[in-house]
Amino acid sequence: MTADLAPQDPATATALPARFYVDTGMANVDRDAIFARGWQLVAHVSQLRGVGDHAVVDLAGLPVIAVRGGDEQVRVLHNVCRHRAGPIAQCDGLAAKSLRCRYHGWTYTLDGQLRSAPEMQGAAGFDVADVRLPQLAVRIWQGLVFAAFDEATAPDFDAFVAGIDARLGADRGLAQYGGHHRVAYEIACNWKVYVDNFLEGYHVPFVHPGLNRLLDYRSYRTELSRWHSLQWSPLESDDGLYGSGDALYYWLWPNTMLNILPGRLQTNRVVPLGVDRCQVVFDTYYAPDDSPEGRARRGADIQFSDGVQHEDIGICEDVQRGMASGSYVPGRLNPLRETGVHHFHELLRAAYRGPAADAATGQAGGAVDVRA
Repeated sequence: MTADLAPQDPATATALPARFYVDTGMANVDRDAIFARGWQLVAHVSQLRGVGDHAVVDLAGLPVIAVRGGDEQVRVLHNVCRHRAGPIAQCDGLAAKSLRCRYHGWTYTLDGQLRSAPEMQGAAGFDVADVRLPQLAVRIWQGLVFAAFDEATAPDFDAFVAGIDARLGADRGLAQYGGHHRVAYEIACNWKVYVDNFLEGYHVPFVHPGLNRLLDYRSYRTELSRWHSLQWSPLESDDGLYGSGDALYYWLWPNTMLNILPGRLQTNRVVPLGVDRCQVVFDTYYAPDDSPEGRARRGADIQFSDGVQHEDIGICEDVQRGMASGSYVPGRLNPLRETGVHHFHELLRAAYRGPAADAATGQAGGAVDVRA
């Protein structure tokens, strides 16, 4: 185990062993060592424009609700009633006046304070003023709402997103988008298999023939930062889809993806459901355009994205079966095309070694040009 978690040089690196993807105990390890100590994407501000607007999200097993309060602040609260663990909300919604548990009707204000509890008058010493929904740390950046279980153990948020603002520039800011569309896929693979797959374009010519025709594989580049990575490629498509420009694929530790193409932002949240299952939630937002051509482009984008995703689902489920087969031993990573995977695995190794190891991997960063 100690050897498996030692830092590796990119030129000689191997992937993580299969047990990190298949051993049943890894689900709890990942929750405690990774998700409880990081920033996770919750929503886009376009979903929370008005007072009482709310979004329900699973943060690696912790149900939460993001809600805009009467003071205009966005809070992320535990979506677990303090009575007997019922859900405060079961779906996204607009303009709620309060938050009422669906189980026994305990009702909370939009900032999480218990306001009423039916028929509790006979409970000695019970006072609604003593009951409040726990609240997560929140940061809103580029119109995206991120939350952390404990800000003290999460990365410094400025370091977490360092450099992205400058790369996007004023014309590609993410807060401008709206027109929310969601689709979620349940996949029979460990969440890390899906992230591994996202972090390299090495498989694109073999798994995604349609996408490969739009991207310039020879110019495909990966750039690494401390807590995120960027894959970039020139993009060429007809005007009925994206037109021409470039494709930016950001990954932010541990499970957030931002797929930025001309005219749209797509976010992916990879939610672990067990050691061999995950859910990937695709939320897509579009630049304002209600013209017939704009609606047609949105429909074409949704259809194209769904096709690419089903290609990824197939290969990720095949990889999970290979991991569980007993045949696999860690293979060498391609130092030209899999630098993003190596970067992710180094962050995983540091997390598994423990918080004291973070400083030792603080040098993980810089930019890697992977043009062929």
